[in-house]
Amino acid sequence: MPTFSYRALQADGTIAEGLIEAGGRAEALRAVEGQRLRPISLKEGKNGKAKPTSPKPAVVNGSGSVATEPATEKSFNLSLGGNKISARVLENFTRLLSSLLAAGVPLSRALVILQKEAANPVARTEWKAVHDRVVDGMSLADAMSKSPETFPRVYVAMVEAGETGGFLDVVLGQIADFQARDKELRGKVTAAMMYPLILLGLAIAVLIFLLTYFIPKFQTLFSGFGAKLPILTQIIVGASEIIRGYGLFVVIALVVAVLLGRAWVVSPAGRRSWESFLLRVPVIGNLLGQFAMARFCRMLGTLLGAGVPLINALNVARRSIGNQILVDAVGNSVDLVKEGKALGTSLSECRQLFPGSVLEMISVAEESGKLDGELVRIANVTEGDLDRELKMAVAMAEPLLLFLIAAFIGTIFIGMVLPIFTLQDYIK
Repeated sequence: MPTFSYRALQADGTIAEGLIEAGGRAEALRAVEGQRLRPISLKEGKNGKAKPTSPKPAVVNGSGSVATEPATEKSFNLSLGGNKISARVLENFTRLLSSLLAAGVPLSRALVILQKEAANPVARTEWKAVHDRVVDGMSLADAMSKSPETFPRVYVAMVEAGETGGFLDVVLGQIADFQARDKELRGKVTAAMMYPLILLGLAIAVLIFLLTYFIPKFQTLFSGFGAKLPILTQIIVGASEIIRGYGLFVVIALVVAVLLGRAWVVSPAGRRSWESFLLRVPVIGNLLGQFAMARFCRMLGTLLGAGVPLINALNVARRSIGNQILVDAVGNSVDLVKEGKALGTSLSECRQLFPGSVLEMISVAEESGKLDGELVRIANVTEGDLDRELKMAVAMAEPLLLFLIAAFIGTIFIGMVLPIFTLQDYIK
């Protein structure tokens, strides 16, 4: 029967260590808990013998959980793909963690429960890593920030806001709602774009067939008459020659360009440039600005309502915006608040994010002492307007894409048919 070495917390707060024989890890945990001990670590010995554990002081944090020593064994997982946690898994984790905390379950215990319930091995490993960092003394936001590929910066900023204000369960619920709304929006956009994208794929396939098979025969026919092709037809014929002669190199160049563009976008300078460009796009920029303003107002209002000082609440809430250009702009407003200026006046420096009507409402609420409630109300109204504008934008995107496809195919058709009208001149 395997032997396990354990370290556990006794009722008086001291650490107990020992060995126990059990048929498995779950049985060993139950046996330790049966001795009215709270297990900290449990290791199975090799060849039936438990590895000795050196006594180390345990640190009990404020939530009653015990900080254990960091693990020294590392495991390496070599896999081709599949090592990224999906948005659906992250949303489920966030919502379940919010429910457990709202039910009064301690954070460390809630993370253990989610780790055991995780069906995805990658998610189970990630949740365990977060749990280990938390019991080692990190805050949940700091523990999550160590895994930026799983927890985005906005996610971590909102978690930090919840920890700062003491309403982590509420913030996690809001994050889950944001994720659900984002997934719903992506689903609507995907469904609306499916039909136009299928048409676009068929159009590209037909175009490749024309450029590689039909147009060369068309070009031979006209060269026999000594005819001079129109400019538009010459461009199409030139594209056909490039595709037939250098098609492989064109594909390789496109792949390299996509990879370089992606690497540039994720870089700090490239991300700022890309986000600045998106803010200048007529429809998209307005939607991004409203979404960022709603998120900022909701987070700031929730923090102020929980009693967090204004400066601290501003520093946390501005990082929940997501767009670094807007984060920097709000940062300048925070500096003005530190100098003693009113919040409404300070935020007026960021007109790209806050329209005049919103600034006026913030100023009036600040004077009346109802700033927290007004900020949440502004967030609710803005999210309602944003939802309607998003539906309208998605509804307009489908016919717009169909129009662009029709214009593209029509141009190719005209370029091929145009020389036919001059063919009779050369026959005469």
